[in-house]
This record gives sequence, structure tokens and C-alpha cells, in this order.
Amino acid sequence: MEDIRIMKPFIGGQFVDSASEKFNTIYDPSTGKVIAKVPCCTKDEVEKAIEAAKAAYPAWRDTPVRKRAAVMMKLRNLIEEHMEELTLLCATENGKALSEAAGDVGKALEMTELACSAPSLLMGESLMNTSTGYDTTLYREPIGVFAGIAPWNFPAMIPVGWMAPLAIVCGNAFVLKPASTTPMTSLRFAELYKEAGIPDGIFNVVPCSRNEAEIFLTHPDVRGITFVGSTSVGQHVYATAAAHGKRVQCLCEAKNHALVLSDAPITRTAAGIMNSSFGCAGERCMALPVVVAEESIADELVAEIVRLCKQQKVGPAYDPTTNLGPVGSKGHQKFILDWIEKGIEEGAQLVLDGRNVKVEGYEDGYYIGHTIFDHVTEDMTIGTREVFGPVLCIKRVKNFEEGLQMMNRNPFANGSVIFTQSGYYAREFARRTDGGMVGVNVGIPVPIGVFPFSGHKQSFFGDLHCHGKDAFRFYTESKTVTVRWFDEEEKKKTEVSTWDGSL
Repeated sequence: MEDIRIMKPFIGGQFVDSASEKFNTIYDPSTGKVIAKVPCCTKDEVEKAIEAAKAAYPAWRDTPVRKRAAVMMKLRNLIEEHMEELTLLCATENGKALSEAAGDVGKALEMTELACSAPSLLMGESLMNTSTGYDTTLYREPIGVFAGIAPWNFPAMIPVGWMAPLAIVCGNAFVLKPASTTPMTSLRFAELYKEAGIPDGIFNVVPCSRNEAEIFLTHPDVRGITFVGSTSVGQHVYATAAAHGKRVQCLCEAKNHALVLSDAPITRTAAGIMNSSFGCAGERCMALPVVVAEESIADELVAEIVRLCKQQKVGPAYDPTTNLGPVGSKGHQKFILDWIEKGIEEGAQLVLDGRNVKVEGYEDGYYIGHTIFDHVTEDMTIGTREVFGPVLCIKRVKNFEEGLQMMNRNPFANGSVIFTQSGYYAREFARRTDGGMVGVNVGIPVPIGVFPFSGHKQSFFGDLHCHGKDAFRFYTESKTVTVRWFDEEEKKKTEVSTWDGSL
């Protein structure tokens, strides 16, 4: 029997033994085999992590931002040094292909690089002579302990990209709950954080269940929450944490749509759609699971997407030739398969069926091949709810206006895309779409880290997004200082000149 790793939580700068008798089992989605077990931390252990973060916070808060950024630069170099190892670890526990896992870790690297810019991004504002003799300055200051609740689909980018480095470089302490099925990447990053010089207690990783994570939402020493996951849970997190006076940002579900106009080049557009829809097995909130095509070119477009998909290799995550890896877990595989059955029941036309894909030598892996439904209508839930898998739905419309209105009726608005050669329609689309991140001939319009990851509607709850200046505002609070100085020498002269000589 192959060795099964026993993981430990990371609290106060150390990997510690857990008192929990409950362990979560970590599977390799490519093989279906157990590769690790991680304890489900107890409530006491979660509280100890919060206590460790609170105790470490004052000294880190008072550390000059330039020195905090210097530690982040060391961390950035360590991530780059261990890129190959981290990529393989991410692919093994999550199932995404090696090239996609490299992108996952690469985004964590990118956001750590952004953290290195903190001395500039944390600069405040000032105005002299706001009133006669008065000057006002705004400072940005850290707040305290933040908690992050991360999903399983991006083990690197989200917890140690979007969340931890930006919170920490702002001067806060951080407690992370990684996903129960993919905690290994975060726990490896904890070692790199310590090696880079992050003080003990500033970064903590506590694998636990939803019940223990509930502590974050009400604990008086947790000042803010960053959550990524389903909309139903996000609504609960937002309502509960906000009711307890915490800052909250919740990035939730999506059902991104692309509008394809008749002037779009078919081959290039189909390739873009395939990569956007089936990359990371469709398990990302910026996937492209719905295409709204003008009727005049729909048949040709669908045929080309099907042709390209049939050329793609389905295989294990760590095979460099794999184009489409397994989905994240056995349970999620069943969830997606149930959705495919639902689409058939609803009357959608299944033009490419990925349900019976078998990978030789990996028969127990969690594989689903490229799946495409055509003639999906708005009353079909397969085209309106998040499937989060390698399933593409084609909707057909007569023209731009019908397509845009159809897209905007969807309750989610993370991203939206248009494929066209028309500058007029591209501009109209960008101006009128509900999507928070908009692509023009770009299938995955995720901005680089200096811009916000700006979902809308039921895809996001909060005021400030992750990424960019929004993140630095979220993890700090502003303080305005108004100053007036008096000329003491002038005051003395005035006192002398006004004395009348009387005793």
C-alpha cells in the first residue's frame, strides 16, 4: 500500500497535533486513490488559531510597510523557486491539468507580487489648507484578524493569492480555512510563508468543517471575512458576519454567457469558446458554460466546437499531454452527471456526450468528457444554474438585442463575453451588459491583479472586491487627521505689544 500522508493544521507558526478524531480523506481525482488525511480541527483549535493571530497582530501592525513588503518579496521568490513542486501538488489534489495547475500557482505568484507593491498602494491622501491654517491627511491602517474561507477548485490562486498575501502585507493577521478536499497546497504554502519570514501567528491554516468555520462569522476578534463558494452559503456568510459588525466580501456562483454575432470568425471563436468552457474542467467561476449564438451561424459554430472538442485528450492531471483532466471529486462527478441527465429531461439536444469517458489505466478516476447541449431555452435550468463542470449550453437568438436581454435576465453576473468584429456592438455590449468582468473576443476576461475581480448581482456580496486597490481598501481602514499649528513666537510678540504698562 502506498503511504498516505497525515497532514496537520498550522497554528501559531507550527504544525500541531490535532485533538480531533475526525479526519477528511484527500483523494487523487486522476486515480480515485487516497493520498492524504487531514484532521477536521475542533472548535477549540480554530479559536486557538484566532488567538494566535490576535497575539501576533500588534507587532506586525507596527512593522513598517516597507519591511512587510520585503518579506513578501522573499515569499514571491520562494514560490517561483518551488513552482514545479507546487504545480504538481495542485494538479494532484485538484485534478486540473498540469498547464492549468501552473496557471493556478502562477496567479498566487502574481498576487504576491502585487503585495510587494504595498508601500505605493497603501499611500493615503493629503490636502493642505483645507480651511485657513488647517491641513488634513488620510492614512490607511490595518484592522486586525481576518479569516478566509476558500473553495476547492483553485487551491493556490484563491487562498494564497487573493486572500492571504494582501491581507497580511496590509499589516493584518490571517486565519485560513482551506477546502476540505484540497488543503495540501495551502499547508505547503504555510511552510513557505514561515521560511519567507512571516512572523509566527500571522498566517494560520485550520482545515475544518462548516460547523467550526461558523466561529469566524461571530467571533469578536475576527474583524473581516473573505469567502469564495456557493451563492447560498455566501448569502449566509454575508448576512451573519455583517450582522456581527464585520467586513465581508463573498465571491459566489456564476453562469457566464458569451454572445456570438454573425460576423465573428467561426474557427477562432470556437477555439476561444472551447478553451473557456472546458478549461479546468469547467470548474471555475469565470468559465463560459453558455453561448448565445445568432441563429444564422449557430449550426456552423456548434459543429466547429464539437470538432475541436473531439480532438482534445481526456487524461490524468499530471500527464503533460492531457487537455481535460478529471473533475474534483467523486461527489462532484455525480453532481455533474445528474445535471446532464436533467438537461436531457428538460429537452435540450445533447450533441456531444461526455458521460462514458474511460481513461485507460485510470478507470477509477473522476472523468467526464466534453459535453455540449444545443437548443437550450431560458426555461431549462441546465442553462440558468451553475453546473460547474465540462458542460456547455448553446442558446439561439435572432439578433444582438435579443441576446443581450437574454443574458441580462440571468441572476448571476460574474462575467460576460461578446465575439464580434463590430466596434459598435462591442461598445454597446460593454456598456449595457450586467457582467462585472467583460470580454470582447476574450473568452475568460479575468483581469490581472491590479484590477478588481468584479462580479455583480448574485455572483458577489459586498462593497469592495478582491484584487487591486479594492483589496487594499478592504483589508485596511482609513483615518483622517486634521492639524492646525500656531506660531508661538508671533503669539509672544502680540502679548508684548498689547501690554499697556499697568501693574
